[in-house]
Amino acid sequence: MAPMPTKDQVLQALRGVVDPELGGDVVELGMIPDVTVSEDGVVTVGIALTIAECPMRSQIEQDTMRKVGAIPGVRDVRVETRAMTKTQRAEVMTTARLKARENAEPTLVNPLTRVIAVGSGKGGVGKSSASVNLALAIADLGHRVGLLDADIWGFSVPRMLGTEERLEADEDRIIVPVVAQGIKLVSTGLIVESEETALMWRGLMLSKALEQFLKQVAWGDLDYLVIDMPPGTGDIQMALSRLLPQAEMVVVTTPQKAAQKVAIRVADMARRSFMPVIGVLENMSGFECGHGEVYHLFGQGGGDDLAQSLGVPLIGRIPVDEHIVSGGDRGTPVVRAYPDNLSAQAFVTAARRITELVPPAQDETCTARVARLLEALDAPADAVPKTVTSLA
Repeated sequence: MAPMPTKDQVLQALRGVVDPELGGDVVELGMIPDVTVSEDGVVTVGIALTIAECPMRSQIEQDTMRKVGAIPGVRDVRVETRAMTKTQRAEVMTTARLKARENAEPTLVNPLTRVIAVGSGKGGVGKSSASVNLALAIADLGHRVGLLDADIWGFSVPRMLGTEERLEADEDRIIVPVVAQGIKLVSTGLIVESEETALMWRGLMLSKALEQFLKQVAWGDLDYLVIDMPPGTGDIQMALSRLLPQAEMVVVTTPQKAAQKVAIRVADMARRSFMPVIGVLENMSGFECGHGEVYHLFGQGGGDDLAQSLGVPLIGRIPVDEHIVSGGDRGTPVVRAYPDNLSAQAFVTAARRITELVPPAQDETCTARVARLLEALDAPADAVPKTVTSLA
């Protein structure tokens, strides 16, 4: 049985909830007036918004529930939103301006970009194929997508996307991503001399490479950044949670029980780092022969069991399909080359589910209206009634 969560744990998790427009987390901006933790594991978080009708309200509420809900021992999360007073708004805007002036942005990933880390407990489960096809499927849904191949040693994404372009830097020494099949791509495979070159880097160098890909790459205005993570729970995973606290994870597993037991470790690592797991993707789910009969070559039920144990949805089952393998080798991903295949349709369904669970940030922002309200606001903000949102 998980120990009771503490208020300090809740506040630490809330530091991963970023107000995209103000560019800071809700704790440092002073947007959390109160936090209570009941004996039965129910956490109530009060959030003071700049204005009650802020378009970012839903995103902040949902991010709060996912971040706090990832803490072991939390049974339910209730979010109470209220509007700030004029004085509170002025203080928050002052804090935001001071932070923007004194502290450079930690990365060049726009705060409005939703970050989806695709992880697995071990290699060989098709994580990179899943990352590529999910990224393309999300792009085909009409979103601006970037793909970061963070598997520094085992890079394979460039081949899967059929590109041999090299990464280049602009006059400011900022790396310009390669555009492959309509998405922005960064990978060590676009730097080394050839695909056969071995990168003999130790842990610190791996973390520094990831840091460079986030701090010195002109990602631009993306809706989603998909990150193909290396397998396991090492330096890259820990660095990502530090560099991109808004990141959320999709865990890839195969149906066999052994893979599910290993995959739960990467989910445990994510939650220890306050990185919410938004869903499980079961790969190699079954093989359907030409007569319509399905053969479960890699077992059955692992994805469902993992999702149930984590308390997250199973976002998709990807069947065994030779076109996933051959398409990856030829640089023709199945979602583009064979859109009518069951596997391609399964990837599209999973991508759509991801965008439902982690919707893109709304285009409209609050800053302009806040500035006007600070100058002239007749009605007192505290007159606006509180609203309560619950995880349960």
